[in-house]
Amino acid sequence: MSVLVFAPVQDGILKKIALEAVSFGVQLAHGLQAQCSVLCSSAASSEALQQLQDLGVSAHYSAEHDLNEVDAVVHYLTQAASLFGAHQLVVSNTYLGKSIAPRLAVRMGIPLASGVIDVPKKSDTGWEVRRSVFSNKGYAYLQVLGLPCVMAITPNSFPVESRPVGEMKTVALPNTFESSQTKIRVNRVDRVLGKIPLTEAERVVSAGRGLKGPENWHLVESLASSLGAATACSKPVSDMHWRPHEEHVGQTGITIKPDLYIAIGISGAIQHLAGVSSSKVIVAINTDKEAPFFKVADYGIVGDAFDVLPRLTAAVQLFKASHA
Repeated sequence: MSVLVFAPVQDGILKKIALEAVSFGVQLAHGLQAQCSVLCSSAASSEALQQLQDLGVSAHYSAEHDLNEVDAVVHYLTQAASLFGAHQLVVSNTYLGKSIAPRLAVRMGIPLASGVIDVPKKSDTGWEVRRSVFSNKGYAYLQVLGLPCVMAITPNSFPVESRPVGEMKTVALPNTFESSQTKIRVNRVDRVLGKIPLTEAERVVSAGRGLKGPENWHLVESLASSLGAATACSKPVSDMHWRPHEEHVGQTGITIKPDLYIAIGISGAIQHLAGVSSSKVIVAINTDKEAPFFKVADYGIVGDAFDVLPRLTAAVQLFKASHA
């Protein structure tokens, strides 16, 4: 019995979502009194392999193909699960994970639990899995009847914890996949350099129409830079092309779950809140004291962004300098 985790790797480095998935898989394996193994999406550096070992991984599987094609990932995960008897398969509930998980479940004929936000608990009939529903307004408790199953975990829901168990072995999987058979093929990957991906960001600074124009966005970027945060925006801002659409957070954009979310000049319409309400701490800055965002914010500042942001950025920089 074992737990198999798919871990995305970029330029030899384990992505944050990969570390979370592996840590989740190790905890799951610990509860099953089993081992946790990992299949990486591409070649991992020696530092990344050491990270896997420190997290408590017993075996690392490598494939000859660069696993950025959905069909290739499903093929090798199925192969590894069959060869080494994996009873739980874990992926991150990202865009790639949402493509992998259902295909994997159908291919193997096993249940799928998506949007998982807690390590599952044993029940009389199998497993009880908690997931968020209705745009993070409630929780659903799924009963997974027996093993194996596929679990797709929500990013930023699990801490990364070390559980070293000893030496980790590396196993090369047989090369049995032909690229010509793939139905979904990645022709090109355009990466945004020098920015923190929104789905992985622990801190996010977001703004809306209250910034009055794209020429004022340097105020948002300065605060984000001082905090080591990602930048985001509301739907109207992306619709007006002030900011790129990949920064749009909300019900029709990206759903995020950072430790800190700062909303500047955003009223807090329900569609926007649906994508950010799971943030651990929400700070709202708005000139309108009746803005809906203040009802859900942990902290609120009633004030003009053009006055508040420079002062807030200066305070953060002063704090960092005094604690350097």
